[in-house]
Amino acid sequence: MKKLFIGIISLLLAVTLTACGGKTERDDKTLLVAATSKPHGDILEEAKNILKDDYDIDLEIKILDDYYIFNRSLNDGDVDANFFQHVPFFEKDIKDNKYDLVNAGGVHIEPFGFYSKQIKNINELKKNDIVVISNSVADHGRILAILDEAGIIELDDKVKVQDATIEDIKTNRLNLEFKEIKPELLTNAYKNDEGALIAINGNYAIDAGLNPTKDAILLESADESNPYVNIVACQKGHENDKKIKALVDVLKSDSIKKFINEKYDGAVIVYDGE
Repeated sequence: MKKLFIGIISLLLAVTLTACGGKTERDDKTLLVAATSKPHGDILEEAKNILKDDYDIDLEIKILDDYYIFNRSLNDGDVDANFFQHVPFFEKDIKDNKYDLVNAGGVHIEPFGFYSKQIKNINELKKNDIVVISNSVADHGRILAILDEAGIIELDDKVKVQDATIEDIKTNRLNLEFKEIKPELLTNAYKNDEGALIAINGNYAIDAGLNPTKDAILLESADESNPYVNIVACQKGHENDKKIKALVDVLKSDSIKKFINEKYDGAVIVYDGE
């Protein structure tokens, strides 16, 4: 009876520890990474054999499409790392949710673009046209900066562009109506012709068969001053783990750079910084 009692207590303790968000245990040779399908999932697939051959690491890829699941899942230890987000989104998400995560390294930039089935040139925009944008506030400054640079709107110069929101539009001469939807629904909005302009994240545009450099009416610049670098994120304290460092090294390798340049033809830009 005593042994049974001790066994029950041990089981309850194990369940309790698991429920408290402890890291899901994986062996030293298995690396589980959450990613969006394109381009992140494709890039990780290309990295699989290199990780196996050079580091004896088995890469497992978990494809997700809801931006707000990724960091929570990583923080809870359900995965070892994620690869889907740019730096401003990452910084806002960990600040808002108090996640204990770190940036393990930058890999590439996906130029954000505006697409349309209604117009072929930005000068064809009319008064009261609808502009469909992401409801992710972390994307708003990026989206509005493109319109500001094109002279379509004017942002308040007292606000840091990266932090700008619709409320910071100083001049909207065409009285454009901004409609916010989930990022993963933006390509559907484009296909369904729901606005004169649809601002689509690079990964979703690629996933829908669009090439930002060829199909976008407006496209942001992708030079080194662009802060929207897509990164690998992991739990704080694990950034120097053998598996995480191997993943970042492979993603920044010449082999992966060549793959990105050849496959995406400028739709994804290799990042050479840290």
